[in-house]
Amino acid sequence: MKRFALVLFAVMALVVAARPASAQSIRWGLGAGLLMPMGDYADVDKMGYTAGLGGTYYLPGGVGIRADINYGTSSEKDGVTAHDTKIIGGMASVVYSFASAGLKPYVLGGLGLSNVKFSAGGTDQSETKVSFGVGAGVAFPLGTGGNRLFAETRYTSVSTSGSPVTFLPIVVGISFGK
Repeated sequence: MKRFALVLFAVMALVVAARPASAQSIRWGLGAGLLMPMGDYADVDKMGYTAGLGGTYYLPGGVGIRADINYGTSSEKDGVTAHDTKIIGGMASVVYSFASAGLKPYVLGGLGLSNVKFSAGGTDQSETKVSFGVGAGVAFPLGTGGNRLFAETRYTSVSTSGSPVTFLPIVVGISFGK
């Protein structure tokens, strides 16, 4: 899974390097927040945390293509065998922004690959599976430059064996670029 994350980061870096500086319209962002387990995952784990980084290339008309990498972790609820759950994944998404200036609400949806690692009593179980996510957010301008504060959430489902691992990250961060 570490190789997957490195490959995704390298592809994002190549996209930026291949374009002239004056033509770049990639908005970079990083954020952190809460990871809220849902479904069967919520039966055994309590709320955790998540962090990520990504880049969005905007096309004309408010449509963008985003690539991002996220990491999240959570631990057992009271009364459940002691364990830790770690999720690392990358996702490619389509983003649609409803405004071109000022406050920008947006929706997004995409597909990716995620690794879910469950560690209990010195034993690790790990699966790398297809994931999908759909969500929404809003970006607020910070001053007169191109920086923005954003808040977003994205229902995410990882197609693990048995029941899927589903969660809702609630993320706040900063984005910069054109």
